[in-house]
Formats: sequence, structure tokens, C-alpha cells
Amino acid sequence: MMTNLFSSFDPSTSMNLALNWISIMMGILILPSMFWVIPSRINFIWIKICVTLSNEFKVILKMKKMKKSSLIFVSLFSLILFNNFLSLFPYIFSSTSHLVLTLTLSLPLWMSFMIYGWINNTIHMLAHLVPQGTPSILMPFMVCIETISNIIRPGTLAIRLTANMIAGHLLLTLMGSTGNKLSLLMINMLIIAQLLLLLLESAVAVIQSYVFSILSTLYSSEVN
Repeated sequence: MMTNLFSSFDPSTSMNLALNWISIMMGILILPSMFWVIPSRINFIWIKICVTLSNEFKVILKMKKMKKSSLIFVSLFSLILFNNFLSLFPYIFSSTSHLVLTLTLSLPLWMSFMIYGWINNTIHMLAHLVPQGTPSILMPFMVCIETISNIIRPGTLAIRLTANMIAGHLLLTLMGSTGNKLSLLMINMLIIAQLLLLLLESAVAVIQSYVFSILSTLYSSEVN
């Protein structure tokens, strides 16, 4: 049983089992069954968002045979967005604030792009290591720099999402923990600040899920 908001970062429970990870898919139970049967306004809005994202990803994915894979990145966006919003509720496990989940999403994607690119487009991948217009004397250094930047891509994707989720949750918790020491006027101001910060965190949840999926799409387009 969770005793405070910091417990949302703890994957263990009182039974010493990591049952909190079930929260990744638990939110599907919240959706009403009629959402899947009879199209509603919420359903139409979500379909519109998915179609818009799919068209945007198709522009980045240049090859025709790769454009069908835009549904993978739309699904990735949906999963991250769903978990980001779910973790904003008190006492709900924040799965996207753990590198275990974010690295699980970014590392297999990056490895599949690299394996596909180096096997099928080896010359193209080698050309990416030396940017166009680089002087000959700087080429060895640019190869090292580009190689390192390529290797750390899954880590930067994972850490970016994790850090943004942790920062917002901790700020909300630290501000809320000072409420019992404030006057009535200051409590009202604290509630307003908390609501504004929660609104900001909602925007961050959308932005970070979009950034994660769009960067994954950009990385996949470089191997073509």
C-alpha cells in the first residue's frame, strides 16, 4: 500500500512483488466498453489525432515500403501518452519515470534500425558518419563524434522522458508537502500554483510522448 506520493516511484509493493507495473495496461479498464462499439466524439477526436500523426510520420519516412510502419510510432505515442497521463494521478505508479520502461522502448527500436541499416544500406550508413562538407583533416574526428552520438541515442531518448516525468512529479510533491505549515491565504495560493503546475505537467506529458515518437521516426528515416 502506498503511503505517500513518493511511493509512486517504487515498483515494489507490500508483498515484495512488482505488481505496480500492471498499471501500464490497467488504464484500458477505465475506458468504457461503448467506446469501442459506438463511435463517440472522444473516439472521433482520438482517431483524428492518430490520422494526423500517421500522416506526419509518413512524410518523415521517405521510402514507400517504410510508410506503413508509421502505425508503430503512433502506437508508441499512444502508449507513452497514456502512461504519462495515468501517472499524474496521486498514488498511481509512474512507469514512464523508470529507465526500465523507457530503455525497453528505445533500445530495441534503435537496435532494429541499426541492424537493418548496416545490413541493407552499409554505404549509406558509412556516409552518415561524415557530414557533407567536412574538411579531410577533421574526418577522423567527425567519425568518432558521429559514432558516439549514434550510440547514445537510445540513452538520450530514455533519459529525456524519465527526467521530465520525475522532475514534474517531485516538484508537485515538494510543493504539496508544505501545505500543513502555511496560512489560509498561502494555501489558496499554493493550490492555484499546484493547478497551474499540473496543467504544465499535462502539456509536458503530451510533448514528451510526441518528442519520443518523432525522434524515433527520424532515426528510422536515416537508415533508408
